[in-house]
Amino acid sequence: MSGEHASMRMIEGYARGGPHLAADEVWAVEAHLEACPVCRDRLSDAVRTHVPAVASLVDTVWSGLEPRLATTAPMPRGRRRAARSARWMTPTMVPWLAMVVCVTLLALLLDLVRVGTGQVSLVLLFAPVLPVLGVAASWSRGLDPAYELTASVPRAGLHLVLRRTASVLGVVVPALAVGGWVTGVMVAQWLLPCLAFTAATLALGGVVGVTRAAVVLAAVWAAVVVVPTLATSRTAVTLRTTGLPAWGLILTLGIGVVIARRGAYSVLGAHR
Repeated sequence: MSGEHASMRMIEGYARGGPHLAADEVWAVEAHLEACPVCRDRLSDAVRTHVPAVASLVDTVWSGLEPRLATTAPMPRGRRRAARSARWMTPTMVPWLAMVVCVTLLALLLDLVRVGTGQVSLVLLFAPVLPVLGVAASWSRGLDPAYELTASVPRAGLHLVLRRTASVLGVVVPALAVGGWVTGVMVAQWLLPCLAFTAATLALGGVVGVTRAAVVLAAVWAAVVVVPTLATSRTAVTLRTTGLPAWGLILTLGIGVVIARRGAYSVLGAHR
């Protein structure tokens, strides 16, 4: 990108398709075209000049659609809002996020019932894996009916991964904050593991797929921490304040890996 508009090299490369532009350049051009009518006009001219067959096909399709579009009612305002919200989450994420909030509230209720017993806080115990469940749902092939369409476009890379992850954290973190405040758990004790597990999921997701990474990490946490903690009724070392520096290190490393491998999220395999 140069100045306020895309360069002609990028416009013409996008029009031709194929190997003329790298994946990150395609993403940048598409993101710019969404908000720049000038570059959309330049792209139209480039298509007619360099790929006339595509221009002819578009004209043929448009000639058949134009009469129908003239008589079609505009999209209802509610659907327009739903279309915009799809940038942040899919409709299938809603029941999963509701389930995560319900699990948090259930853990909070059990904590309140068992006040004074000296047992580990369930809110603290489940805090690391709760956002991971939402992240897994946001990239599940079986739960998203538009999965193939979403995963195949260039903008389905790190930008969209981070948006959906942010939407999950936007629901989970406030619920955990309420649970932690009521039970007296220090904010850093649940927030650092929560963010560290999310970052680790995204980091591993660039290698094996986001959904697979979420399932693997959740299973490891359940086997290594949750089951032994519930069996012994003792707070695991990883959940104590002494373990906070380790969680901070995991969070830092996870963010570093995500940034270093940001191009991996534009590959279809990252959405498995």
